[in-house]
This record gives sequence, structure tokens and C-alpha cells, in this order.
Amino acid sequence: ASLGPPEVNISSCLNCINVTIKLPTSHFRENGKLLSLIDIYQELDYDITLKTLDGEHRRPREKTTEEIFNTVIEELYPNRNYCVSVTVTASLNKHSIPSAWKCITADSVAQQDYHTGAIAGAICFSLLLAGALKCVHAGGYILQKKSLPHTLV
Repeated sequence: ASLGPPEVNISSCLNCINVTIKLPTSHFRENGKLLSLIDIYQELDYDITLKTLDGEHRRPREKTTEEIFNTVIEELYPNRNYCVSVTVTASLNKHSIPSAWKCITADSVAQQDYHTGAIAGAICFSLLLAGALKCVHAGGYILQKKSLPHTLV
């Protein structure tokens, strides 16, 4: 029987991609209970292939003993599109189906900081504006209650 495909979700972080992997379900039952691949094999190997504009790069093989786990692919170029596919194999079972490609753009510092900075700036500006209008209104400059004396007109 082939293993896979695993369920893969990715999110971007600073110059990196956070990859969450859920192992494929097994079809083996014991006493009516569906066994997980960890129940069967104790530990599994997984390979992550990273696809970029300049081709595919296979990352070093890693091991897992968890059903759902995550790993971070670091030192990526910001604002570049990356695609990830994961293959799960066991020491006794090398037949596997890779996950579908998932693609995302790695974040950059400038972009995030600019975004939060712009929002914070807009909020501060609105508060200042509201405060200024309140003071001006309290000072009676906008809505004058009494008409001015004739000598000043």
C-alpha cells in the first residue's frame, strides 16, 4: 500500500515558510479502531520539496513521531513565490504519494512594518484630528452661540 498524500498547509513568516503537515490516514484497523501511521510504524520520514523560479530543491529528509507537526523553512528570499510538496515514507514502506503543491509568497520586514505603520499612523491622525476639533468646538470658534458686538463687526 502507498503512503499518502499527507495534508499540507503553509503560511508565510519573515523570510520563511511555516509548513504544517498532517500524516495521511492509514486503512489498518485493530479491534475496530483505525490505526494511525505512527501506531503502525512508530516513526516516519518526510521529505519536503521546495519549488522556486530556479527549479526544485529537495530538503534534507527528517523524521517525525507525531500525527500533526510543523516545520519552518528558513532563509528564503522575501517577496518571492515558493511552492511546497511533502512526501511521507516509512522504513518498511517506500511507496508514497506526494502532497499537492501549495504555494505562497515569503514575507519581508519592510512590507509588514509599512503595513502596521500605515495603520497605526492613520489611527493616530484620526484621534488627533478628533481631539483638535473637540478643542476648537469647546473654544467656541466653530459654532458661535452669541452674535458679535456691533463694534467688532
